[in-house]
Amino acid sequence: MSKAKAADAIDTWLATTSPEYRADVAAVTLAEAFLDRIARLDDRYRAFITVTPDVAEADARRVDEARRKGKPLPLDGLPVAVKDSIDIAGTPTTVGSSFFKNHVAGSDAECTRRLREAGAVVLGKTNMHEFAFGGTTDNPFYGTCRNPWDVQRIPGGSSGGSAAAVAAGFCCGSLGSDTGGSVRIPAALNGVSGMRPTYGLVSSRGVFPLSRTLDIVGPMARTVADVAAILAVLAGYDELDPRSIPFEIATSPGSAGDRLASMTIGVPSSYFFEDVDAEVAHAVRTGIDTLCELGAVVRTVELPGADVVNNHSNSIIWAEAFAVHRTRLEEEPERFGADTRMTLRFGAAVTGAEFADALQGMFEWQRTVSRAFRDVDIIATPATAVVAPKIDEVETVGVTANLVRLTRHWSLAHVPALVVPCGLSSEGLPIGMQLSAAKTRDTMLLRAGLEYQAATEWHVRHPTAL
Repeated sequence: MSKAKAADAIDTWLATTSPEYRADVAAVTLAEAFLDRIARLDDRYRAFITVTPDVAEADARRVDEARRKGKPLPLDGLPVAVKDSIDIAGTPTTVGSSFFKNHVAGSDAECTRRLREAGAVVLGKTNMHEFAFGGTTDNPFYGTCRNPWDVQRIPGGSSGGSAAAVAAGFCCGSLGSDTGGSVRIPAALNGVSGMRPTYGLVSSRGVFPLSRTLDIVGPMARTVADVAAILAVLAGYDELDPRSIPFEIATSPGSAGDRLASMTIGVPSSYFFEDVDAEVAHAVRTGIDTLCELGAVVRTVELPGADVVNNHSNSIIWAEAFAVHRTRLEEEPERFGADTRMTLRFGAAVTGAEFADALQGMFEWQRTVSRAFRDVDIIATPATAVVAPKIDEVETVGVTANLVRLTRHWSLAHVPALVVPCGLSSEGLPIGMQLSAAKTRDTMLLRAGLEYQAATEWHVRHPTAL
């Protein structure tokens, strides 16, 4: 199988997002073509910290052997990348930091193990905000990750490299971790699809923590169909992970074509469209109109207390991150990047009473969201209030606070949330629509996303520089 045919397959995927791109190409040959593309182009984007050709070859050979036996694996050679806070056996897990630059994982994270056993081909470890504690992926140790739509702009974070890798055509799917929006924000800013699953649905074992109360691994890809395929193999109880929750959900949303006649879309009456860039708000409302054209009914939904949720999440995330890094911060503060060191010190200032109040606020917000989902199936909002900011105009703490302003609500609620591309700004930058649902209703979200993408072509768009 020629390398030229594999390169043509990548071009076909970029142009169409069709899964047929890998049907007639050996997994080993396709992996080599993607690795070659990374080697040629990633200096421009810095999407990867570590590329893993040996891992990719072993994964691809397993896929090709399964094909020869007539028993193709579920993901059947899907080229993927994982955030560098997620372990791959025998590979460095730096967590985007200087502290762990020489740390080599002894085993796969549970999510990595499930990916690889299902036939994914892991190409490498992606760039991230240091210790996943920020929204820019401007990493002082492994380079500034850049947005493929405009290299002068950030890809978001903290899973910025995972989204940039998909947008740049370096892989077809990726894993990130989402605490306050770290999958959904990069997905929106890079024009790809990304999902935060129901809390506890995907194992966090083997993933370096930021805030254990909120962390979860989530998939990204250009299409909701690939997001769903990845989530289907990740989902499931892990008795060795204390945060894993033993509930059963259907993990396949089926195929597009069922329309949305039985679905009710809630649009918040306040907060979520306030102080949002006009082009972003227009694109999202147009996306909601498309859902209506597919048969959904729109209702206004009340979410009292939305304006204070970010205060609660700050206290929880700051305090729990400080707990993870307290010894390092006390003994070697100079080894942290400046913005991470400053934000960790915010956590040192959170009192026990403030943390307790924040947890109570989280429980009250969960009750508010649960009540809202009695009346609607899905709540639609912008994913971010702005398009990707310019790197030279970014101040990490302030920019992060603005980017997470519309995503943390669903993190604290522990509910699933899906971001899909829904437009481009006048500058040609991606805009994302965020859809959330009640706990364990992940499949319904994916079905809505599938129907939306069957009716639109925003997910087919890719950066013209590619």
